[in-house]
Amino acid sequence: MLSEMFYWLFNMSISASVAGIVVLLLRRIKKLPRRLVHILWVIPFIRMWIPVGIRSKYSLMTLISKFTTKSVVLYDGTLDFSFTNYIMAADNYFPVTYKEDMLENLFSIASVVWIIVAVALSLIFAILYVLAKSELKDASLLRDNIYVSDKITSPAAYGVFRPKIVVPKGYELRNLHYIVAHESAHIYRKDNLWRIIAVISASVHWFNPLIWLFLKKFLEDTELACDEQVLANCGEDEKKAYAMALVDCAESMGVFASPFGGAKIRVRIDRILSYRKLSIISIASLTAFAVAIGYVLLTNAS
Repeated sequence: MLSEMFYWLFNMSISASVAGIVVLLLRRIKKLPRRLVHILWVIPFIRMWIPVGIRSKYSLMTLISKFTTKSVVLYDGTLDFSFTNYIMAADNYFPVTYKEDMLENLFSIASVVWIIVAVALSLIFAILYVLAKSELKDASLLRDNIYVSDKITSPAAYGVFRPKIVVPKGYELRNLHYIVAHESAHIYRKDNLWRIIAVISASVHWFNPLIWLFLKKFLEDTELACDEQVLANCGEDEKKAYAMALVDCAESMGVFASPFGGAKIRVRIDRILSYRKLSIISIASLTAFAVAIGYVLLTNAS
């Protein structure tokens, strides 16, 4: 059973890699809003967890299937559902019957190693997160949901269900307007929840080096998307003030970011200063573009 689970997980990891590479290429288009790119990262994460997809001749997997892969039909009806099978190491799939005993032994051993490392990584990340939160129990309330602590070096939003903004000792004497705006945007966007999901996904697919690259870029785009969220509610003359607050925070106390990571300051400053609010037509066009990309990457080969 574990071996069979790992067989399909390995296939899902390959599908996620294909989708993630496409997102990596799209994020190189500088004019694409980071909020859109951030949403597109959902596609490879879905591929990491859901093995089943609707069959379509317009799927990217249909093109790939001409060279290396095939679909294992799960349901043939009005909507055809299938598994994408890149490995093609079995004669039957329900349950998986491998073509050779050597392949069965290989996947049996690999599945045990996989589950041990996946559980270990998940526990490590969980312990680190709990320890980070426990150290902030003695943070003193400043106002609203803003707290002050001498155990951190940069402002951050902590927690998922009852999030709070924590700033380092000494920051209470500063103008916190843009810091609070940034961290409040993280809370509004539920970024801490998405980070946790992303880290768990990477822990499950730890054997795939591309997944760790995707996680790094996802965390970077989380910060860039959050910056855009703040700027969408700011006037044109506030962009420079927001950028200066970011530089001031970075120079004095580390990185102006949330607890799991962020983008390089120079990249963020460049995007902040070049930010332009989207028109209704642009929003509609980008939405249609995202839907089309999602359809191409989430459907399976026909």
